[in-house]
Formats: sequence, C-alpha cells, structure tokens
Amino acid sequence: MPSFSKRSLDRLATCHPDLIRVFTEVVKHFDCTVICGHRGQVEQDRAFAEGKSQHKWPNGNHNASPSLAVDVGPYTIDWDDRERMVLFAGYVLGTAQQMGVPLRWGGNWKMDWNIKENRFDDLTHFELLTPLNT
Repeated sequence: MPSFSKRSLDRLATCHPDLIRVFTEVVKHFDCTVICGHRGQVEQDRAFAEGKSQHKWPNGNHNASPSLAVDVGPYTIDWDDRERMVLFAGYVLGTAQQMGVPLRWGGNWKMDWNIKENRFDDLTHFELLTPLNT
C-alpha cells in the first residue's frame, strides 16, 4: 500500500482537517505526493509572479491557516502527462464525494465536468468549497 513521505506528511499537516482526511484515504489506493499546503506571503507572491496562482497574498486558499487548498499529484509527477493528472483528479473527487467533503479541482474551476474549457489549469490543485469560493 502506498504511503506519504515525511515531506508530504509535513505539507499535508498544514491543511484543513477535511483535506487531511481525504488525502490520507486517497494515498492508500493511489500513490501521490503533496506538493504544497499552506503558503506564506513570500511563497504566494512568488507563485503569483510565476503564473502558478491567480491570487496574490493573502487572497489564496493556500494562505488560510489551516490551508483550505492543497496541491497533490500522482507520484511520480510528470507535468506533461495531463491524462494521468485528470485520472488522479477523478479519483480524488470521487473519494472526497463519498466522504462528504466538497472539493473543487483546478482543472475544472466551474465544476461543470467540461475540462476542455478551463482557462487556467492547475491540475494538482484541490480546494475545499467554502461560502467564499462557491
């Protein structure tokens, strides 16, 4: 059975308990790695400047404490393998739904299952749905 590395566990520990619950279940069945949980101001502004986020500090879900967003991808990460990222996201979203945890994925911001119209792909990004981002 796959499991998280210490680095992934440390990153996941910065996240909301519901995200921890979902990804603790996901990793039992789909080997994955946690890329980012909480982001401080320097990290968030760098992500924005590099085009990896659409939000400056403190407006991103990664900036909450605990983080309302997490970046997780299938292990090992192949940034060019979109199909594998989509497959992984489907697994994560299905697992979260079964657990009663509402998530939005960065490959389908509108949550309409039409991933071809997505204008900003963040294929490893998962965030809790809150009243602020629904």
